[in-house]
Amino acid sequence: MGEFDEFHAELRSVAGDLLAKDRAVEWAALADAGWVGLEVPEQFGGAGATFAEVAVICEEMGRAASSTNFLGSAVLAVGVLNSLAPSDTRDRLLTKVAAGATRVAVAVEPFDFVPDAEGADTVMVVTDDGVTEATVTVAPQPVLDETRRLARVSVEQYSDTLAFTDESAVRRLHERAAVAIACDSLGVAEAMLAATVAYVKVRHQFDRAIGSFQAVKHACADMYVKIAVSRQLVDAAVHAVATDGADAKVAAAMAKSYACSTAVDVAGKAMQLHGGIGYTWESGIHVYLKRAALNRSLFGSPAAHRHELAQRYL
Repeated sequence: MGEFDEFHAELRSVAGDLLAKDRAVEWAALADAGWVGLEVPEQFGGAGATFAEVAVICEEMGRAASSTNFLGSAVLAVGVLNSLAPSDTRDRLLTKVAAGATRVAVAVEPFDFVPDAEGADTVMVVTDDGVTEATVTVAPQPVLDETRRLARVSVEQYSDTLAFTDESAVRRLHERAAVAIACDSLGVAEAMLAATVAYVKVRHQFDRAIGSFQAVKHACADMYVKIAVSRQLVDAAVHAVATDGADAKVAAAMAKSYACSTAVDVAGKAMQLHGGIGYTWESGIHVYLKRAALNRSLFGSPAAHRHELAQRYL
């Protein structure tokens, strides 16, 4: 077992219990749970944890198909703030974010689909040179997945630019975003497999549970194998991002492309194996399928990431 496996298991259990009670967790509740400040240094009121702990929360949010501001205002915002050189502005925002007193969104070009920008107190615009706390206009962008809040951001005025600590900060932000989405998709896929296995045990045809039919068994086994591969790739990517490993770019691309494709396939198969009821609004499977479909396109499609991976062999 890893050094933090027991802690991660406890964090996963607590997060799962909280998200099971309410899929739509407000910002203040996220802060009270300590999730917003997980990566915020202790001197600013945070837990001083790493991306590995954040990844656990991301996965559980995917498992619950929860609607929160965690992705844009915690995962991305804290990641950006931690990558900045020390300054009064950075320290002030980290302190306020950890306390839940302010909600920050992060806009990376292009600004067409910015997570959690709507209603944010501050929008940080990322450029190659650094980050600026800009004056912006935010227009909600309706998407098929109703659990996400995306918006188009138009910059009206830039303020002073805060410098990154090193030139690889923007690349690391993209890797962090891609792996966070991969974690979410892994949670989606595991939730759909669990729901499907539970259903085929109780749904009967010809006086037998449909789970006893070979075709259904094979379909569930295929889902399990794909998820197992996703788990290995996601775990490797989380470790690479958390430790700023040299292979983080490759690991992130592999996890994002495979886990997000798998989630769409598994959710689609879950809908099919649920039969007619799987296509109804009441089943709830459509929520996971739409979330998986949006995850697949956020922060780079599988095709784009595989193209990036293929460049290593040219």
